[in-house]
Amino acid sequence: MHIPDGFLDPGVAAATGALAASAVGIGLRRTGTALDERTAPLVGVTGAFVFAAQMLNFPVAGGTSGHVLGAALAAALLGPWTACVVLAVVLTLQAFVFADGGVAALGANVLNMGVVGGLGAGLILAAGRRALPQTRGALLGTGAVAAWSAVMLSALACSIELGVSGTVPLATVLPAMLGVHALIGAGEAVITVAALGAVLASRPDLIHGWRGTPGVASAHPRPVLGG
Repeated sequence: MHIPDGFLDPGVAAATGALAASAVGIGLRRTGTALDERTAPLVGVTGAFVFAAQMLNFPVAGGTSGHVLGAALAAALLGPWTACVVLAVVLTLQAFVFADGGVAALGANVLNMGVVGGLGAGLILAAGRRALPQTRGALLGTGAVAAWSAVMLSALACSIELGVSGTVPLATVLPAMLGVHALIGAGEAVITVAALGAVLASRPDLIHGWRGTPGVASAHPRPVLGG
């Protein structure tokens, strides 16, 4: 999913970089209004988890491998805009420190995984909160759908960028990327559900926008980030 340098047309790299910078700027403003000494640790812990998870690759099929995106989990805990910022920071560190993803392609990678993935997952989670009862099963089911969809949306955006750049014909890269990432997304959904289930069991108040069973969230009062 991390696009290396040299794979994107300069115009595509510039356009995706501008879009990513605009979205991250909005995310920074929204995060700044809600971040305080009590919520900052949650942002830090989530960012550290996403960073570590993205560095671990697992085999998928045919010699390919994938890694956890973490967009849906970050959106569930922090809200979509803060998740966008966290993923942008993680991807920037990976590009500059570990050469995981190109520096020239950083805007595209942030757009694909941070903006499209984070905001896409956030929209699905918000729709689930509005349409479904605030039960454990509903949250975990919505989280699974959000996690799988975030991976697929990111892969779709990446495929379009590579196709428009002329690196690989879109008719070739699109089915290849979506086919492999459908499996990666399933793994992402399992990990996201497990993590959300653990949080719900001990601190349901940490779930962004979660009300759940009356009285449960109030047992551990703690503000959550807006987004």
